[in-house]
Amino acid sequence: MNQPDDLPERINVVIPLFNDWQAVGLLLERIRDVVDAPIRSRLAFLIVDDCSSKDYESLPSGIGHSLSVLRLYRNVGHQKAIALGLAHLADQPEPYPTVVMDSDGEDRPEDIIRLLQRGAEAPGHVVFAHRSKRHESLLFRTFYVVYKAVFRLLTGKVITFGNFSLIPARQLRKLAHVSEIWNNYPGGVIRSRLPYTAVPLERGRRLAGESKMNFVSLILHGLSAVSVLMDTTAVRLVLFCVLMVAAMVCGIGVVLWLKFFTNTSVPGWTSYLVSSFLIVILQAFLISLLLVFVVLSYRTQPQFIPARQFKDFVERLERIY
Repeated sequence: MNQPDDLPERINVVIPLFNDWQAVGLLLERIRDVVDAPIRSRLAFLIVDDCSSKDYESLPSGIGHSLSVLRLYRNVGHQKAIALGLAHLADQPEPYPTVVMDSDGEDRPEDIIRLLQRGAEAPGHVVFAHRSKRHESLLFRTFYVVYKAVFRLLTGKVITFGNFSLIPARQLRKLAHVSEIWNNYPGGVIRSRLPYTAVPLERGRRLAGESKMNFVSLILHGLSAVSVLMDTTAVRLVLFCVLMVAAMVCGIGVVLWLKFFTNTSVPGWTSYLVSSFLIVILQAFLISLLLVFVVLSYRTQPQFIPARQFKDFVERLERIY
């Protein structure tokens, strides 16, 4: 596969990790085997250790430009670990293009060149990997399709990608000041209005261990993605409540018309239906009122800016080589 003509002198690689030391070791070895030397020699790996309960025994050496481990004081979760890693790199004197990839090998190292190629074709764009083929169970894939449909319904946006991505050097510091990446990195990029694009890539298979993503984790991940577009979501839900109220009012009108102008009424059913419609109207009103207060509260609260506050979570930077 052809390499971009103008390769940067350094490419950062952020890898969030929680206890997956065996997998990340295999990932580094695979990078050594499948990534061409001109690109591999430029890769500066930053493993963001999300306060793992166990440490590595050994890590492969001499792969790429450098390897460092950013130790966190506490476990913050996958998305927040990514935000902290990006904020740390944005705080360096010189920003470089940055690849975000998982530690388990499902983000294939051989696809880094595809991200770089797409980045060269679309300068200034964050390049995501759009998953053209997945290897998870049927149940997981089904829930993932539901998640994408719900996300589009609630936000009006289409999300078909995950964390595997390339951030241009000139966008890194801007992205580190986007508070929404603290909750969900892909959703934060969408909310930031920075230009982004996607390239279809196959998802790989886990190199070692078992996935920590279960049904509950998937639900939480979906909610975090929706939360970064809270304003849009709230407006759409309020509009839905308004439509519901309008439908209930029409329903009451139909029931009263049937009661007083036709002979099809059944004793007691009119009052029962009208009461039910009024309860739905009251619930829709209360939901709308609650959503308004939630959005107002969200807008008045101070936002967490990773670029400004990331040092509060960083214990130390450990340089391996």
